[in-house]
Amino acid sequence: MPALTITEASRADLGLIRSVAAGQAVKIGPGLLDAVQRRCAEARQALRDGRPVYGVSTGMGALSSVRLTEQQQLSHQRNLLLARAAGGPPWLDPPDVRAVFAVRLLTFLSGDAAVSGGLCQRLADFLNHRIVPAVPRTGAGAAGEIMQLAHAFGPVAGIGRVLGPYGTLLPARQALSSRGLAEFALGPKEGIALIQGVPGTTGLCALRLGEAAALTSLMEAAAALSVVVARAPRDPYTAACGRGDDLLAAVLGRLRAAMGDEPAPRSLQAPVSFRVAGPVLTQVHRAAAQLEAATRRALTGVTDSPAYLDGRFTRTAGFHGIDLAAHCDHLTAALCHAAEVAAARLHRLLDPAVTGLPAQLAREPGPQAGLTPVHKRAAGEVHAMRRLAVATPVGLIETSGGQEDVQSFSWEAAEKLRAALHHARAVAAGELLAGYQAAALSGRQPPPGCRALLDWLAGIVGPIDDDRPFGEDIEHLIRAPWPSPAPGPEA
Repeated sequence: MPALTITEASRADLGLIRSVAAGQAVKIGPGLLDAVQRRCAEARQALRDGRPVYGVSTGMGALSSVRLTEQQQLSHQRNLLLARAAGGPPWLDPPDVRAVFAVRLLTFLSGDAAVSGGLCQRLADFLNHRIVPAVPRTGAGAAGEIMQLAHAFGPVAGIGRVLGPYGTLLPARQALSSRGLAEFALGPKEGIALIQGVPGTTGLCALRLGEAAALTSLMEAAAALSVVVARAPRDPYTAACGRGDDLLAAVLGRLRAAMGDEPAPRSLQAPVSFRVAGPVLTQVHRAAAQLEAATRRALTGVTDSPAYLDGRFTRTAGFHGIDLAAHCDHLTAALCHAAEVAAARLHRLLDPAVTGLPAQLAREPGPQAGLTPVHKRAAGEVHAMRRLAVATPVGLIETSGGQEDVQSFSWEAAEKLRAALHHARAVAAGELLAGYQAAALSGRQPPPGCRALLDWLAGIVGPIDDDRPFGEDIEHLIRAPWPSPAPGPEA
């Protein structure tokens, strides 16, 4: 596979980040490294005027009043990556780490961080040589991402550990040596640059947004199938119900296309969980669109501190990450609600009064338990999700002797979103199992819009004639790629 060429600085290309996370190599386009190096040389000349620059000629945090001697400054940038690596397992998965590196590289290429072209190339080397540092998934309370980024980028300078085969950890120096790379000698400003900004949350959000788009497409398909097998009235999905809301209109249009023509409904009014499928799924799309906009702002805005702007070093607040944290929480809450509604529909599908089908969707109710245990699994997933819906940035804790007195916990918000996506996928799998079994028990010809979904399910699940360990079916559905094109938030 040819390497992806980066041709623009601070490029807000989420597709590029996802491709790099999936393992694609990168190449920095002609001229970009030269431009970065010129900005770096200009910034280093500015450092020589003797004015204090935070984290370069001074300590950090509560020690920012301490001026460093020239001799201390030589080792200070590497020292910044040592003690701050205070996290531990569980570690991020390799694709997540690669996404963090991709974002850090893109933001460095803007020149704001005043790093050298050599450091940018070394980040590309890590990606191309598939060196994956051990980065904590959670458990850090700094004002920003300093602790996690110390783990991520310490190995560039030969500090810390990287992921080895079969879950092992290797010393960074060993990983570098095995690939013919030397420890990178950090220049002025390069240590603090590696641990500033929000590249971690930004990279994680880029990946979670792709997962959310695929999951929301799958949840739409599951909701449409549930409406079909329950023979619920179609009034709530008519085009007129999307008036004034283009996003809702698009979701309702996709649901109608999947449902096909309406047969005689079983009742005048379906349970609420069926009727609100359109607005609930629209809210997931809307929240994802807002998180995508925040992610693009983080990729193109000023997040380094200090940043080299307009010929001088400027202290900024770009590391705070509240934009990303708030919109991660918004999408997490939307997924929690969508999963609750899906679990409610799943429960209704087990009720003969709603579907007219055998109780609990068992072929032989009584001797067989049917799909009731599947709903219980969904109930457990929903219960776990409720703990994720608390606002992440609320609950501040002073650190660094009061110098860092607030946090946004944006990295934690991205981790909560990852967990919410996993739980929601399990609930969607449960609803799909119930809809699939209900379609089989009904004996009715499915509408054309549901046939591809039912064929996909048949290839994974097969016939459900007896009780069996449905947890295995759920796990297969969680892992199986959904073949339908995943509409983006703007679809």
